[in-house]
Amino acid sequence: MRRLIFINRFFYPDHSATSQILSDLAFHLANTGREIHIVTSRQIYDAPQASLPEHEIINGVRVHRVPSTSFGRNALFGRSIDYLSFYRSTWRHLLQVARPGDLLVAKTDPPLVSLVAGAAAKRKRARLVNWLQDIYPEVAVQLDVALLRGPVAAGLAELRNRSLRAAEANVVVGELMRHTLETLGVPSAGIRVIPNWCDDLEIRPLIDIENPLRQAWGLQGKFVCGYSGNLGRVHESDTVLSAAELLRDDPRIVFLVIGGGKKFDELQNMVKTRALSGSFCFMPYQERKLLSYSLGVPDVHWLSLNPKHEGLIVPSKFYGIAAAGKPIIVIGDENGEHARLVQRHGCGVVITPGDASGLAGALRRLARDSRTVLDMGARARQMLDAGFTRQKAFERWHELLAQLECAPESEQSLDHPAKT
Repeated sequence: MRRLIFINRFFYPDHSATSQILSDLAFHLANTGREIHIVTSRQIYDAPQASLPEHEIINGVRVHRVPSTSFGRNALFGRSIDYLSFYRSTWRHLLQVARPGDLLVAKTDPPLVSLVAGAAAKRKRARLVNWLQDIYPEVAVQLDVALLRGPVAAGLAELRNRSLRAAEANVVVGELMRHTLETLGVPSAGIRVIPNWCDDLEIRPLIDIENPLRQAWGLQGKFVCGYSGNLGRVHESDTVLSAAELLRDDPRIVFLVIGGGKKFDELQNMVKTRALSGSFCFMPYQERKLLSYSLGVPDVHWLSLNPKHEGLIVPSKFYGIAAAGKPIIVIGDENGEHARLVQRHGCGVVITPGDASGLAGALRRLARDSRTVLDMGARARQMLDAGFTRQKAFERWHELLAQLECAPESEQSLDHPAKT
């Protein structure tokens, strides 16, 4: 079996979504007898000053933590310096650790790290697999990032496209993302859709009396609409804030927001400004071992994605909500990745961004109809069990790796010039 070298800025014990997904897969593959290496930073997602050990073996996985600057996520310039320093260290380390025939699996944190991994793979006669959690620089362009406009964005996109076309495979996490790659000229035969996952064995539906957090957080007797995870710039929270204003006279309905992110802090400030503190409860990220309980506190969950980011990002929190057996309120494009699933499986509600009255009305109806809430939640769990379990994702990865090991290097491989 070929050695696998994964590249991502965060890895266990970090709790960020991409880290948890990568850690799950790496530990699983190591347990099957594969030699797994991780090239990552020494940082924790929300603690940039952390300095984890340079080298260690965790559950059979060989972890290589390379140095990088640690300005953190608060300022764009500092974050850019962190990215550049990580690229440089990763390049140097890959040249040391990679061997001919290895599979280098590049995730997308930091963005465009596939360019570094691809160059190293070519130099070392290894093979590249891209594992895309999002598509840059398009996401940054949609966010109007000052440094990524016009010719700069176009140039980076062309370099990125070459790395996609030259890879042995490109793994994406949704069907709309597959379509995006196809429109970029990436051969469809080399694209694999493997959705993200959660620990669906640990996260399970709970009844209120089994969940100590609901009482500990003072939410007994409330109808709780929850959000769990990073609330960042690609997400939409104005609709929830406006709906809360429409519901301020209904003391039973409470919005629980668990996690962090740029818009997490902004939402907290807006709640105070609009005198809505009685309608909101904010909690920090919870330990992974508590996820079944924290996800089980809300009666329904909401997640959001700005419609212009459909096909570029797929929020992974969707799977944890479904595992907890909770209805899912999708605030986004009605034809988006998760909106389609919610409508197809009847496990939630889709709200157009800006439709605060629609969201408020849906919450009032659900708060009065516990039977519908339970039925939607049951269908969410059924949907997960039928097609989105962690085991099914692992099986898809095994299938892909078996195909790559059996197939000769393609004309698009990194031992040949990339076709443009």
